Amino acid sequence: MEKINILGTGSAMVTKCYNTCFTLSKEDEHFLIDAGGGNTILSNLEKLNISINQIHNMFISHNHNDHILGSVWVIRAVAQSILNDKYTGNLNIYCHEASINAIRTICSFVLQKKFLKLFDTRILFNEIDDNYTTTILNRTTTFFDIHSTKDLQHGFKTILSNGKFLTFLGDEPYRETVKIYSENVDYLFHEAFCLYSQREIFKPYEKHHATAKDACINAKELNVKNIILYHTEDKNLENRKELYITEGKEEFDGNIYMPDDLDVIDL
Repeated sequence: MEKINILGTGSAMVTKCYNTCFTLSKEDEHFLIDAGGGNTILSNLEKLNISINQIHNMFISHNHNDHILGSVWVIRAVAQSILNDKYTGNLNIYCHEASINAIRTICSFVLQKKFLKLFDTRILFNEIDDNYTTTILNRTTTFFDIHSTKDLQHGFKTILSNGKFLTFLGDEPYRETVKIYSENVDYLFHEAFCLYSQREIFKPYEKHHATAKDACINAKELNVKNIILYHTEDKNLENRKELYITEGKEEFDGNIYMPDDLDVIDL
């Protein structure tokens, strides 16, 4: 069975949950999407019983610290496992050129040479660009430029084994330029920085983000079946799920997921 393992749900400066990242999992293999900003990525993988030896593909959407810094910990863990003869195969990292350069540079300062020697032999960087298509865990996956207003960032669309489509839009709102990747999909990942009712508190539009209401309006217009909200503030985690879904239901009749860290969604 295919599933989504939610490793983090928060935006950049959260302290009560982890930064947004997750896996698309198929049996005992896991495609890691972003890695958050620290070594909590390793802790949350462990809590979900995901071994580092079961991750052979990782996608980093862009260079912001809450997405890219955790990748260094994943790389270190994989490298150590390789040196211990416990890791079979290679780690494939998918990201654009600037992110490749950033990861290589950060690693060159913080990782030992014995780990760095594995780059380009067992730890492989795959440069993506707009409409780059490849196969990951037997799924056709197409990466696309989300046309960020800040830094270059990519999302992706993939076809699940059951024939359903899933699209990840990164951490900025949906734009018409990526309609071809978003319309009529079964699952749409859309960031929701805060509630529309709290927009004056959190200022989402000033930060180039959307609210739960905005995300669900987009889901309705795109005719998607399920929307997964993420990359939120963390000021009321106890009631976040109920509040975000309630606001979203005013706009969208499909299924709305507002997961907590460590939730699992069956696909």
